[in-house]
Amino acid sequence: MKHILVVGGSRYFGKSLVTRLRDAGDEVTVLNRGSSAPPPGVGRLLADRDDEAGLRAALGGRDFDVVIDQVCYTPLQAAVARRVFAARTGRYVMTSTMEVYDPATLPAGSAPHAVPVAEAALDPGRPPLAPPFPDRQGPGPGTGTRTGTASATGTGTSTGFSAATRYAPDSDAHAYAEGKRRAEAVFLREPPFPFVSVRTAHVLGGGPAEFTGRLAHYVQRIRTGRPVDVHQAPYGTSFIHHLEMAEFLDWTARHTFTGPVNAASHGAPDVLALCSTVAGQLGREPRYRVVGAGEAASPFSFDRAYAMDNGRAEGLGFPFGRVADWLPGAVAETA
Repeated sequence: MKHILVVGGSRYFGKSLVTRLRDAGDEVTVLNRGSSAPPPGVGRLLADRDDEAGLRAALGGRDFDVVIDQVCYTPLQAAVARRVFAARTGRYVMTSTMEVYDPATLPAGSAPHAVPVAEAALDPGRPPLAPPFPDRQGPGPGTGTRTGTASATGTGTSTGFSAATRYAPDSDAHAYAEGKRRAEAVFLREPPFPFVSVRTAHVLGGGPAEFTGRLAHYVQRIRTGRPVDVHQAPYGTSFIHHLEMAEFLDWTARHTFTGPVNAASHGAPDVLALCSTVAGQLGREPRYRVVGAGEAASPFSFDRAYAMDNGRAEGLGFPFGRVADWLPGAVAETA
């Protein structure tokens, strides 16, 4: 039995993770600001993670075998956690994102990398990083102001990053990706505990629990005959099922490897393949509208390549599923 603290863990795959750990016999505590009560049998601490003194007071003399941080978005939050948990845990797992690889949020002229992208392609502790920005939390990818040139061409794998779209430095999408990169860098700089950053693919499944509404976007458009906005030649991207993501974090907490690790199911469908699966479940034909240069498209339509390589995790022993096997069920839950 392990004593595990989950920072966040109040919704979606974080909530599934908490119940999974509890059901495995671990002593589980969640730490959040009190937005929702934890499941039965799970302890709870109330604190604002940005308030270092308040966080220390809430923790008291407690220590943990593992801390799983679901909600670290900025280098300030990482620095506070690094100091507070330095002598309190034997392992720290941060949920990061595949958006750290997004060329639309990296400086123009960054060195190209092979796609699918392996962990070594990005070292957040070294240049190139995007220019400094205010220490604020972006809501996630797919929002904010963009600039663009012509759409990228080609599908499937790529020999390098394409950055036909570029997010403005003050956009939410840029803040989200750069915040995660810089948070990783804080932990990786002489880490006071064994540290893992889990670079998570786009998480789907769970029906209404999938709070971003990105899969629902496709279900609604295809069901009603509205066109899906796509790039001329969209690239594939990485996905993972919400329950598989919870399983992966559980697995990561119980192992000893450190450093960045990509978490993605096998397969990197593009937006057209995604629409085909949705249409098959609904019994409808999808309609498309090709967007112009720099114009916003539907979520998961990408004019740049940064699907992830999951080889490191597979080599360490995690058996990922296949997107093609679970995506129809995820669509059915949403429909």
